Amino acid sequence: MKYREILIDQLKVLPYFDKKMVYDLSDQYGLKVGTVDAYVNRSLVCKELIQLKKGTYVTDAYFKIYKNDISYIFYLANILRQPSYVSSWTALQYYDLTTEVIHPVISVTTKITRNYQNKVGNFAYHSMKKSLFLDFSLVKGSFDFFIATPAKALFDLVYFKTNQFKGLKIEDVKMLVEDLRVDIDEMGKKEREKFYMMVKKQLK
Repeated sequence: MKYREILIDQLKVLPYFDKKMVYDLSDQYGLKVGTVDAYVNRSLVCKELIQLKKGTYVTDAYFKIYKNDISYIFYLANILRQPSYVSSWTALQYYDLTTEVIHPVISVTTKITRNYQNKVGNFAYHSMKKSLFLDFSLVKGSFDFFIATPAKALFDLVYFKTNQFKGLKIEDVKMLVEDLRVDIDEMGKKEREKFYMMVKKQLK
């Protein structure tokens, strides 16, 4: 078996990996950095590897196993831009609070806004100030991921859609939620109260 095939075989058990991991694995075979880079490029051309973003990959074999596992997609969303959590439309759909069909995986981050498009999907990140980077939780399963609570997911959606609630009153927010076709009545009383409490703090 060739070294490139050996490396792919070792990497296909990983949910994702970066160039450093590949270099570390290659050290045991005494391979030069240039050789390893050539292996990675060839594997991308052969479609044995998927580039998630520059320097970060997953094997096509691994992706095919877990591509229909939403926890894996959300896990990758957390990994591609750190720190971040899944939010807005994506989280509301996860909680069955909207009938809107959402294609990108929308997340909130404290870093600058950025999008990543790859074979796995479209990952959109909205920048949030640190004081509002809160009210998300860790969901454990096949893959662990951070996601906004229902109240925070709706808050984030409205926050970005209205340019941080500028010029709005609480009545405007209530009308907007109705227009967005978010089933807030299904959210639960505690989450609804939390949502409006967070909004009111921003309207002061």
